[in-house]
Amino acid sequence: MEKVLVIGGAGYIGSMLVAHLLLRNYKVTVVDNLLYGQRTLFQHVSNPNFNFVFGDARDETLIAEQIKKHDAIIPLAALVGAKVCDMDPIMTRTLNLDSILLLNKLRSTEQKLVWPCTNSGYGTKTGEIFCTEETPMEPITLYGETKVKAEQALLDKGNAISLRLATVFGASPRMRIDLLVNDFVYRAFTDRFLVIFEKDFKRNYVHIDDVCDAFCFCLEHFVDMKGEAYNVGLNDANLSKAELAEKIKQYIPKFYIHYAEVGSDPDKRNYIVSNEKIKKKGFEASHSLDEGIQQLITTYQMFPRGRFANV
Repeated sequence: MEKVLVIGGAGYIGSMLVAHLLLRNYKVTVVDNLLYGQRTLFQHVSNPNFNFVFGDARDETLIAEQIKKHDAIIPLAALVGAKVCDMDPIMTRTLNLDSILLLNKLRSTEQKLVWPCTNSGYGTKTGEIFCTEETPMEPITLYGETKVKAEQALLDKGNAISLRLATVFGASPRMRIDLLVNDFVYRAFTDRFLVIFEKDFKRNYVHIDDVCDAFCFCLEHFVDMKGEAYNVGLNDANLSKAELAEKIKQYIPKFYIHYAEVGSDPDKRNYIVSNEKIKKKGFEASHSLDEGIQQLITTYQMFPRGRFANV
């Protein structure tokens, strides 16, 4: 039974990934400092293959002790997104990059490692650019910069796989409503209106369950895939913001959409992404955008009333 260490396993992706790993009969240890007060893993405490260690990804003694007990490592701990990284640049550099460089120093090249990068690392492009794994990584934000540098260090050492994730959507026990699809559906469901800037900017999307399946696929096909980066997204979900909003409107007809140049995307993401490389290895995302939108609507029906408003 393979032992997997998931660092940051109580977060948005980790909370779902742990369940996927346990269903596949991995022994899973999560290390997390519960930065956001998560209570997302309680359902696993009765599973003898699950273990939780409270701690920080930057704690060298703790990480060194845990690494030597495991066959595979999935480091998820990070501040995710350009805005939150700009709010705390010191924590961003120490968590998103320094902790990975530490992990890279401590790990053995006999251990499997699967790492989540981001296709926002492609930087400023145009809606006509078709990004493959050969497209130069030119991040323009602190978030993108730290993720790209971490990816390079891990791949340079060897025995690692990097997954360049599209914009993730879908429900999770550690819910995030700041991700684009999650945010648009939330605003459509709660406010019934949305003001959109840069409406023609395109990006790729991927369901959180597909992300978890991609991690598991990499562990299962590691020898054939190691040493390289792979885009992970829905092949039929290279959509502009306007196209995404109109798709949501199909499920919430009273959703009013207004277009106005009132802001800008700090990552300047405006490109089409190819996911053919990982498809040729045998993995393809299968959960549709429509499926995710319907799931999010059900999720938001269970959200409590606002803390500071009588709605």
